[in-house]
Amino acid sequence: MSADASASSLVPAQATATEPPAAEPVAAEPAASGPLIGDPMALGLPCFIAGSVSLGLALVGVVPAAAVGAALPIILAATAIGLFLATIWSASLGQSAVASVFGIFAGFWLSYAVLVLGLTHNWFGIAPASAQAAQELFLVAWLVVIVMLTLTTLRLPVVYTLLFVLIDVALLLVFLSVNQGSSGLAKTAGYFVFAFAAVGVYLYASTAAVATGGRPLPLGRPSLR
Repeated sequence: MSADASASSLVPAQATATEPPAAEPVAAEPAASGPLIGDPMALGLPCFIAGSVSLGLALVGVVPAAAVGAALPIILAATAIGLFLATIWSASLGQSAVASVFGIFAGFWLSYAVLVLGLTHNWFGIAPASAQAAQELFLVAWLVVIVMLTLTTLRLPVVYTLLFVLIDVALLLVFLSVNQGSSGLAKTAGYFVFAFAAVGVYLYASTAAVATGGRPLPLGRPSLR
């Protein structure tokens, strides 16, 4: 064998000018699965409604004032946990606004449960004479946050703005009832809680209609465009 033949055997054969290049295989896109599909409101709204109804029943006096913790099993174990799960679901879908709302309300309900348990079991070393001030601090802080959220809903369908306005009024009335020691104001606040729970039921009906192949219910035009 000659030296030229030996050298040529180490060089890969070149494709001819007329030979077409091999086509690259195209990978098929994987189908969406797991938590990256669906509507988190299908979970978040019922959890929110359950906590709201239980709080409203406590405020209107269905249970005596001494049994203020009667609503806590629902609020703590169902509403707060359910809303945190809906927050994670929303975030996994990239729905930042929905995740923000669900996460904030999960924090509200959880902190409410902690406040009631803490005051009734003296977890925080707050004297009974200062319990009213602690409740007022809690209500003012959350009223500021919910009013902030209300303003951000002005570009959404008006039913969302209505929901938050009712929550604002309910929180304000609860604050005034604590500040003035008025059971009448607390009862009125309870009726506003029922009102925003009813709006939540309407929103859930719209969500469920879409989830079962129907059309969403009318939600109204945005207040601000």
